[in-house]
Amino acid sequence: MTSIYLSSDNPRWIPKTEADLQAAVDGGLFEESHHLDLKKAPNSKGDNKELARDLSSFAVDGGTLIIGVQENKESRTFELTPHPLNGLPEKIEQVARTIPDPPLTILTEEISAAADGTGYLIVHIPASPVAPHMVDNRYFGRGDKTKYQMGDAEVVTLHARRRNTEADTLSLLRKEMDEDPMRDVGTQSHLFLVAQPAAGRRDMCLPITGPQDWNMRLHSLVNRVQENQNLRAALANQGFSPDLSHAHQGHRRARGVALSSSSLKSDRTYVADGSWGEEDVIEVQLFEDGGLRLFMTRLSDGLSRRGADSEEEQVLFDAGAVILTRHMLELMRLLSDDVGYHGNWSVAVGANRLRGRRRYSGQSHFPSNHRYSADTYEESTGVTLAELRDAPGTVTRRLLGPLLRSLDSEELFTKALTDEG
Repeated sequence: MTSIYLSSDNPRWIPKTEADLQAAVDGGLFEESHHLDLKKAPNSKGDNKELARDLSSFAVDGGTLIIGVQENKESRTFELTPHPLNGLPEKIEQVARTIPDPPLTILTEEISAAADGTGYLIVHIPASPVAPHMVDNRYFGRGDKTKYQMGDAEVVTLHARRRNTEADTLSLLRKEMDEDPMRDVGTQSHLFLVAQPAAGRRDMCLPITGPQDWNMRLHSLVNRVQENQNLRAALANQGFSPDLSHAHQGHRRARGVALSSSSLKSDRTYVADGSWGEEDVIEVQLFEDGGLRLFMTRLSDGLSRRGADSEEEQVLFDAGAVILTRHMLELMRLLSDDVGYHGNWSVAVGANRLRGRRRYSGQSHFPSNHRYSADTYEESTGVTLAELRDAPGTVTRRLLGPLLRSLDSEELFTKALTDEG
C-alpha cells in the first residue's frame, strides 16, 4: 500500500483497517493540509466537477484524498462516514480521466468497514509530470489547507519547471547517444532509452545491484517483464529480435550493472565474433541510483529491393521501438515496486541514423513512401507510478507518437498506445 503524509511526525502513515482510521480520528491526527483532504463520495455532476478540481490541485505536488472521513463543522472534529464501495473506485478514476485536462492517473485503495459492502476509499494523486491540469479552463493548485485557482504567473512558472526537467532528461539521452559504443560500426539505426527516478535515493537500487547474485536478480526482473500476460496482449503477442531476453551476459559497470549481447564487453567495447547477426546488439544498464539505460542497434536492417540487381535498403522497425519501450516501462514499474520507490520518473527515447529511411512494411507490394526527414529523434516525458501501473500505453504514445506519425504508422499500434481493458 502507498503511504500517506499526515505531518512531519507521521510522514508515512499506512492505514489498513477501519480501526486504523478510527485511531487517527481519536488521536486527532487528521487535519486537512497541503497533502491531505477528507471528502464524502460524489453524488452529482456538480460533485464530480468539484472532485476533479480537488484532484487537479493535488497533482501539482502530490497528495491524498480519503473518502469516508468527514469534518463535523460544529465541533471541528472528524468522524468516520463509510460509503458503499461498489463502483466507487471506478467512478473516481473515471472523473480523473475525463474531466481534468490533461487527464490524471490516480491510485485507489479500499478499506472495508463491514460485511454490507461499505467502507472507505484512499485516493492517491501522484505529483503529475504534466501539471498543472485544467478544469473548465482554469488551473488549480493546493494551498496550506484548500485548493485555489492559479494565476498566470504561477502557471508559467510550472510550465517552465517542466521544460527544465525535460531538458535535463534530454541531456542524459544525448550523452548516451554521443557515447554510442557502435557509432562506427555498420549502418543500422540505433535505439536509446534513458529513465531516471525524479526523487530517488543515490543507493535506491543497491539491494539489486550490490549483492553477489545481482545477475540473477536482474535476469529475474527481465523474465517477469517477458512473462507479463497483460503486456503481451497489449502488444498483440508481437515479438522482436533482439529483445530484453537477448541481453544475457552480465557485467559490472561504473556505479551499476548491465546485461548485454555477448559482443558488447564489460568496458562497452564492441568485439565482432563473426557470427550471424553480430551487429544486432542490445544492452540494459541499471545504476545504483535507479537510472536505467537501453541501447539497441537493430532499429533498422538491410533488405534487398525487388529485382536481382537491386541495392539493399535500410528499413526501420518501428514495431521494435514500441515493443522495447513498453518492456522498459514495465521494468521501471517492477523496479519501483521491488525497491519501494513511489515517486516520478523522467524518461527519454532517442534514435539515430534515420534520415531517408522508411518503415518496414512486411511483404507488402506497397511499401511506405514516408521517409524520415531528420537524422535523429528525441522525445522526453515525466511518468508517475500510477501511469506505469495503469497507463503505460499513454506514456508510450507521448514518447513515440511524433516518430510514428512521421512514419505514418501510429494507427497500426493503437492497442499498444492506449490502455483500454
